[in-house]
Amino acid sequence: MSLFTRVARGRLAAWLTVVAAIVVGIVVFWLPKPDNPAPVSSTGLSAQWQSTQVERLQDQLPASDVQPAIVVVSRTDGAPLTPADREALAAQSGDLGRLAAGGQVSPPQVSPDGTVALVAVPLDTAGGQEEVAATVDQLRAALDDTPQGLTTEVTGGPAFTADLTKVFEGADVTLLAVTAGVVAVLLLVTYRSPFLWIVPLVVVAATEQLTLRAIDTIVPAVGIHLQPGAVTGIASVLVFGAATNYALLLIARYREELHRESDRFAAMRAALRRTAEPILASGSTVVLGVLTLLLSEQETNRALAVACATGVVFAMLSALLVLPAVLVILGRGLFWPFVPRVGGAVREGKVWGRLGSAVARRPVPVAALATLLLVGLALGGLGIRTGLSETEQFRVKPEAVAGAETLAGAFPAGTTQPVAVLTVPSAAAAVTDAAANTPGVASARPGAAGPAVAQVDVVLEAEPGTAAADRAIEALRDAVEAVGGSAPPAVSGVDGFDGAVVGGSVAATVDTNAANGRDLRLILPIILLLVGGVLVALLRGLLAPLLLVLTVIASFFASLGAAWLLFDVVLGFPALDSGVILLAFVFLVALGVDYNIFLVTRAREDARRTGTREGMLSALRVTGGVITSAGILLAAVFAVLGVLPLILLTQIGVIVCVGVLLDTLLVRTVLVPALAFVLGDRFWWPGRIRREEAAAADLPAGQEPVAERD
Repeated sequence: MSLFTRVARGRLAAWLTVVAAIVVGIVVFWLPKPDNPAPVSSTGLSAQWQSTQVERLQDQLPASDVQPAIVVVSRTDGAPLTPADREALAAQSGDLGRLAAGGQVSPPQVSPDGTVALVAVPLDTAGGQEEVAATVDQLRAALDDTPQGLTTEVTGGPAFTADLTKVFEGADVTLLAVTAGVVAVLLLVTYRSPFLWIVPLVVVAATEQLTLRAIDTIVPAVGIHLQPGAVTGIASVLVFGAATNYALLLIARYREELHRESDRFAAMRAALRRTAEPILASGSTVVLGVLTLLLSEQETNRALAVACATGVVFAMLSALLVLPAVLVILGRGLFWPFVPRVGGAVREGKVWGRLGSAVARRPVPVAALATLLLVGLALGGLGIRTGLSETEQFRVKPEAVAGAETLAGAFPAGTTQPVAVLTVPSAAAAVTDAAANTPGVASARPGAAGPAVAQVDVVLEAEPGTAAADRAIEALRDAVEAVGGSAPPAVSGVDGFDGAVVGGSVAATVDTNAANGRDLRLILPIILLLVGGVLVALLRGLLAPLLLVLTVIASFFASLGAAWLLFDVVLGFPALDSGVILLAFVFLVALGVDYNIFLVTRAREDARRTGTREGMLSALRVTGGVITSAGILLAAVFAVLGVLPLILLTQIGVIVCVGVLLDTLLVRTVLVPALAFVLGDRFWWPGRIRREEAAAADLPAGQEPVAERD
C-alpha cells in the first residue's frame, strides 16, 4: 500500500470518527429526560433510620406539608425590646398572615430576657424547593420596612432550604468558567504553544457538557433521585480533571512518536498502542472506585457514583477516539513553535533524570525519609473532629444561620429545629412526659395528631449538631421507646415502627453520621480490593500492586492530616463534614493510583529492554513532565470546588488537591522509584520481566528515547 493511500485512509477514518462523535453528542442531547424520582427522604437515608420513618409518618398528620419559618427580631444595640418595639412587631406579624399557610400567624414570643422575639410563620412546602425559596424571599421582602433600630432575620427549615438553593444559583456556570480557565492556563504553560492547548480544552469541555446531559437521563433512569448542585459539580470537576490527564498522556506519547515517524497517522497508532492500556486501567480504576458508592446509605452518594462513572467513561472515550482523530487531522503544525521532526533535536527531561539518579544512588534512605514525611503529615489529623451542624455548613454565613445564632442566644438553642417524636395517639401523653423528663430536653408538648399517628414537639437545650445534642437525641430515643405504644396496622410504609420514633433535622444529623460511619467500614475495604485487583491484572504481579496500594493509603492519611491542619489552624473550620472522609478516600485512592499506573506501566515497558533499574530511570525521565503537569492540573481543578460556599465541597476539594499533589510530587516521584530501585526485578514478583533486545523498530539508528520537557 502506498504512503498516499495510507494517509488518505487515515484521514478518512479520523474524519469519520469526529463525525460519529458529533452524531453521538446530538443523540445524547436529544435523549428524553425521565421524571426525577422523589428522594427517599430529605437526608437520602432509607426507612431503616428513625429520621426517615418520622418523615414518612408525618405524611399522615394534618397539614403535613406545612413548616414554620421563624422571624427573629432583636434590637441593633442588643438592648431589651421596648413596648413600642413589641407593638410594632405585633402589627407587622398580622401583615405576614397573607404569606402564611392558613392565613394566620401566631402571636410573637419574647425571650425571658426580653432581648429577642420570634414569630413562627407557617409556610406551605408542597411546591418544592424553588417555591419555598420564592416564598421565603417574599417574607424577607415584607420585613424590609422594619422600624429603625430593629433587626429582623428569617430562619428555620424553609429559610435554610432557601439559602441552600441560593448557594447553587449559577453554580454550574461559575464552576465551568473557573475550571475551564484553570485548565486553559495550565495547558498553555505545559505546551508553550499558542494553538495546541485549544484542542484538548475544547474536547474536554465538550465531554463535560455531554456528561452533564447524560447524567440528567441516566441517574433518574436507574431510579436514583438526582440533586443538582453538589452531584453535578463534583462530576463536572472529575470529568475535567480525568479527561485532561488522559489527554496529556496521549499527546505526550504522540509527540514522542512523531520524533520517530514521518507519518503522523502511524505515529498516532503507535501512541495509542502504548497509552491505551494505562488509560483504560486508570479509567477502570476510577470507575470501579466511584461505583463502590452505590453501596452507600446516602442517596446522594449513589447518584454521585452513577454520575462520576458515566463521566469517566466519556473521558476515556474522548481521549482514545475523539482527541486522536482531531490531532491527526490538524497535523504537526499544531505543535508550533516546537514542531516535532524525525531526527530533530530532542529535549530530554534533565531535571527528572537527575532526580531519578539521585534516588537510585541511595534508595533506602530516600524511601525512609519519604515515608517519615507522609507519617508526619498524617499525624496532623490526630485531633480531627467530624460532624457539622446545619448552621456550620456554609463558608459564607447566610441569613438563616445568623437568625439561628441570634435565637440561640436568648432561647433554648434547639428552638429553631425542634425534634419530632412520632407515636400512636394513645401513648402521646406518656411519650410527652417521658420526653420532658429526659436530660438535655428543654421542653416537650403535644403537636399535631391524626387518626393513627400523633406528634410530640421537643426542644433541646443544646445547639443542633453538637455532641450534647447528639447525646440528647440518643437519650430521648431510649426514653420514648420504653413508653411508646404498639403501632396499629393502619401505620404502613415504615418497617419496624414500634410506636415511638424520633426524627427531625437534629435527629437526621445523628442518623447521617451513623450512616457515614457504616459506609466507611463497608466501602473502604472494597475499594482497596478493587483497585488492587486492577493493578494485579495490569502489572501481572502481586508485590508491586501491594506496594502501590499501600503508598496510596499513606498518601490519603497524609493529605487528610495536612488538610485538617489547614482547616483547623488557618481557615477555622469547626470540624469535617461527616461525609467528607468517605468521598475524599474514594476519589484519592481511585485518582491517586493513576499516576503510579502511568509511571509503572512505562517502567515495565522499558524494563524489558534495560532492566528494572534503568527502566524506572527512563520512565521517570520520559513521564516526569507530563505526569507532573497532569497532577498539578488535577489538583487545581479539584481546588476549584472551593468557589462554592459549602464547607463540604471546599473540604473535598482541598483534601483531594493536597493528596494528588503528594501522589504526584512525592509518592510517584520519590517513594515508588526508591522501592523499585531497592527491590530490582523482585518489584514485579511473582511476575517476571522478559528481557528484549533493543529492536531496530523501536528507534531510528542513533536516536535516544524522547522525554518530555521539564
